[in-house]
Amino acid sequence: MNSRLQGLAPNAVQQVMIAGQALDAGRVDEADRHLTQVLASYPGHPEVLRMKAGVLSLRGQHGHAIGTMRQALSQRPQDPAYHNTLGSLLATAGEFEAAITALRRACELQPGLAMAWYNLGVMLIKCVHNEEATEALQRAIALAPDHTLARAQLADILRTRGLVSEAAVEYRRLIATHPTAGLAWWGLADLRTQRFSEQDIDHMRSALVRPEATELDRITIGFALAKALDESDRYAESLGALAAAKTIAQRSQPWNARAFSSNVAAISDAFATPPAASPAALGSEVIFIVSLPRSGSTLVEQILASHSRVEGSGELVDLPHVLAEESRRRGKPFPQWVGDMQPTDWQRLGQQYMDRTAQWRRQRPVFTDKLPNNWIYIGAIRAMLPQARIVVCRRDPLETCFSCYRQPLDPNNGYSRTFEDLAQFWRDFDRSVTRSSALHPGHVRENSYEALVANPEAQIRELLAFCQLPYEETCLHFHDTVRHVRSPSATQVREPLRRDTARSHRYGALLDPLRKALDLPPFSS
Repeated sequence: MNSRLQGLAPNAVQQVMIAGQALDAGRVDEADRHLTQVLASYPGHPEVLRMKAGVLSLRGQHGHAIGTMRQALSQRPQDPAYHNTLGSLLATAGEFEAAITALRRACELQPGLAMAWYNLGVMLIKCVHNEEATEALQRAIALAPDHTLARAQLADILRTRGLVSEAAVEYRRLIATHPTAGLAWWGLADLRTQRFSEQDIDHMRSALVRPEATELDRITIGFALAKALDESDRYAESLGALAAAKTIAQRSQPWNARAFSSNVAAISDAFATPPAASPAALGSEVIFIVSLPRSGSTLVEQILASHSRVEGSGELVDLPHVLAEESRRRGKPFPQWVGDMQPTDWQRLGQQYMDRTAQWRRQRPVFTDKLPNNWIYIGAIRAMLPQARIVVCRRDPLETCFSCYRQPLDPNNGYSRTFEDLAQFWRDFDRSVTRSSALHPGHVRENSYEALVANPEAQIRELLAFCQLPYEETCLHFHDTVRHVRSPSATQVREPLRRDTARSHRYGALLDPLRKALDLPPFSS
C-alpha cells in the first residue's frame, strides 16, 4: 500500500485510489465525490487533502486549493512530492515566485525527483530566468532521459534564442521517439518556417488516438493539426480540429466569464477617480506593454528593444505579485483596499516593483514589461509609478479573437476556448482600456497594429516620442535585433514587417458565429 495512505481503512484506501484514477482521466466531479466521502471520516488526512487540493485547483478555486495543500504539507513538511504539488498549485494560480520557492525545496529534499526539476524549469522560464531554467530542465532530462516535456521545453528555449533550425531538429528528434509528444508537434507548428506535409498530418491524426497520448498531448497535437490543415486550405477541417482540442481543455479547466467580467468592472470602477498617486516620481524607467494576446505586443516590444536605451524584458510577473502581496497584507482582495490607500502606500508599492525589476536596468536604463493582462491594472500602475508609460496594443477584434482561438494559450487563459467567451473578454478589455486612456491621455497610448503595418516609420517615431526616446533607425529594422523572445510571435518578429497576417477572410462564413459574438455583420464576399 502507498505509505502516504497509511492511517486509512481499506475501504477509504479504495475510495482514494478510485478518485486518483478519475482525476487522471479528467473526471473531476467523480473524483470529488469519492474524496468527499473519505474526508467525512478522515478530515485531516494529508494525502486526501492533497488530492482535494488538486480538485479545487482544477475548478479554479486557487486560494482554497493552496490553503488545503498547505494544511496537508504542515503534516509532511519533509515530503518532496508535497512541495512539488504546492509548487504546481501556486503556478496554476499565477504565483510564480512562490511556486519557484516550493519547487526549489522539493529539489533540495529529493535531488533525484525529475518532475520537480521540470516544474522548476517551467516556472523559471515564466519568470524570464532562462539560464537557470535551462539548467533545471537539463537536470530533469539527466534523471529521466525520456522526459518528453522537458526536452520540448529545451527546444522552446532554442526557439526563443532565434535558433530556429536547431529547434526544428530537436522537435523532430523528439517526435521520432515519442510520436504523441504534443508540445513538440506544436513547437514545430509555432516555428512558422516550414509547412507540414501530408505525412505529418497522417502522423498527427494517428497520434491523437494512441492510448499513451495524454490530454495535454491531444490538445497541443490538435492545435498543430489545425495549423497544418489551415496551410492546406482545409478550413472547415481546421476548425474541427480546434473544436476537438478546445473541448478537452474546457473539460479540465472551465472558464467563468461572468466572474471575470465582474472583477474587471470592479477594478475599473475603483480607479474611475484616480487616487492621489505616489509623491515620488517613480517609473520613468519602465514601459508597460499591455494587450490581448496576438495583438502585436511582441512586435512593439521588439521595436522598443531595438533602441540603444531599452531592455526588452518580456512578460514579467512582478506587478501582479506586488498587488497580491498587498492583498495578503491587508487581508482582503484587490481592489477592495484601493480606497484605503494613501499616497505613501502607493509609493511603497511602486518602490517594491522597481526593486523587484532592478535586474532589467543593469545594462540599459529603460526596460519593458510586456505581461499582457496588466491592462487590468492601469489605474494601479498610474498610482504606483506616475512616470511610467503604458502602451496598449490593439488589433482588429475579429483577427485578435480568431488568432487567440487558434493558439494554445496558457491554461489560465480559458476565455480562448469558445467564441462567446472570447468576445466577452475582448469587450472587457475594450471598455477598461478606453476608460483608462481617457483618464490618463499623457501616459497611455493606444497602438494600432494595422496603422503600424501600414506606415511603420511614422508609427515608430510616434511610439518613441511617447516613450520619451529619441528616434533610432535600428527600431525600424527591428527584425535584425538579436535577443530572447518568448512568445508565440518569436519567429515572426525576426522577419521584416508583414502585411499578410490577417486570416479571418480565408474562413469566410465559417467564422460567422464569432462575428455574431462580437456583434459584427456576417461575412460578405
